[in-house]
Amino acid sequence: MATKRMNIVGERVKQARLKHKPSLTQDELSGRLSRLGVYIDRAGIAKIETGIRRVLDYEIKALAEVLGVSVVWLLGAKE
Repeated sequence: MATKRMNIVGERVKQARLKHKPSLTQDELSGRLSRLGVYIDRAGIAKIETGIRRVLDYEIKALAEVLGVSVVWLLGAKE
């Protein structure tokens, strides 16, 4: 049985994290988010990337800022 994805940004978060120069670990991404006041631990990042955790709007905004991408791109738009 296929698992239903709980978010549409997970794959893009992983892409942006790995393309970041230098690439970021999930733990490093978690630390950078916490400096913005958004607390998602490494396991939470992994769950976002695999689609098994929901992502709140303010988390998407912070992820985009830390990863250097737009919110629109994280949501799946072609830029």
